[in-house]
Amino acid sequence: QVQLVESGGGLVQAGGSLRLSCAASERMFNIIAMGWYRQAPGKQRELVAHIISGGSGITNYADSVKGRFTISRDNAKNTVYLQMNNLKPEDTAVYYCNIVESAYNYWGQGTQVTVSS
Repeated sequence: QVQLVESGGGLVQAGGSLRLSCAASERMFNIIAMGWYRQAPGKQRELVAHIISGGSGITNYADSVKGRFTISRDNAKNTVYLQMNNLKPEDTAVYYCNIVESAYNYWGQGTQVTVSS
């Protein structure tokens, strides 16, 4: 069973930066897409950023993070990253990585990001 291991969360002041990483515990051969979601207290989980695995790596971002967050991938390492710049208090949430491989949908355990004002 593939596990996704996230790292990079923490506490940062508004305007600061964090980089999240998510690595699969074993080689994955048919990744379709990789992404990051977040869930703030009392709110539903929402898509933050999404990247197609193959080809040009088309990306998609939530409007609230466009221009501040960048998703990237390393297919050889089965790793997805989320660079978060100019963080705002409203970015505070638990961030989850997601990898879709064939018909399977894998989730990380979540990493807390807290942005203080």
